[in-house]
Amino acid sequence: MKAEQPTLGKLVRGLRARNGWTLKEMSDRSGIPVSTLSKVEHDRLTLTYDKLLQLSQRLNIRMSELFAEDDGPGGSDAPVTARRSIGSLDRAVRVTTPNYDYFYLCNELRRKRMIPIFTRIRAKSADEFGEFVSHPGEEFVYVVKGEIVVHTEFYDPITLGEGKSVYLDSSMGHAYVAGKDCDEALVLAVCSSADDGLMDSLMNLHGDDAKTEELA
Repeated sequence: MKAEQPTLGKLVRGLRARNGWTLKEMSDRSGIPVSTLSKVEHDRLTLTYDKLLQLSQRLNIRMSELFAEDDGPGGSDAPVTARRSIGSLDRAVRVTTPNYDYFYLCNELRRKRMIPIFTRIRAKSADEFGEFVSHPGEEFVYVVKGEIVVHTEFYDPITLGEGKSVYLDSSMGHAYVAGKDCDEALVLAVCSSADDGLMDSLMNLHGDDAKTEELA
C-alpha cells in the first residue's frame, strides 16, 4: 500500500507532539492563535507563506520541513495526488522589496516542486539593483509586459521584450531590471529545485526590508 502524503496539519501536530507542547504552549512560542493552530492540525485551515515563515522562525525549524515531500516506503513510486490550484493575484501572497514586488501564486498548495511567482520589476539598472542574487535550482522567466534586461555573472546582459523568455541556472548570480525607457516590467517566473530548502532560500533573498502581506 502506498504511503499517504502528510498534510500540514499532521506535520504541525507531529512537531508539537515531539516537543511535548500543548496547543497553548505552541501558540505562545509561535505567536499564532490557539484557534488557528487547532484548525490547521485538523486540516480545516492552511497557512500562508508569511505565517509559515513566522512559524519556522519562532520555533527554530527550517520552513522546508513544512513543505518537504515524504516518499514513504514506496520510494520513488509516489502516488498520484491529483492536486491542482487556481492561481490569481487577489489570492496571492505579496512580498515587496526595493527591487521587486513578488506575488506568490497557488499558495494553498504545500510541498510544491515548482514555485510560480508573478513579479513586478522596478529596478532600472544593475547598479541600482545591487548585489546579484542566487539560490538552488533553475528558473524560467517569461516577460508579460514591458522589457527587461537579464544580468548574470557569466554572460553579457540580454534584453527581452514582451513574449520572450529565459531559462537559467539559479545558482548563477543573476538580476532582472526594467529595460530602457520602461518604468516597470511584469514577468511570470517559475522556480524549481531538487533541494527541499528552495522556499527558505527564496524567502531569505527578500531581506529585512521586505514586507509580506496576504492580498485575499
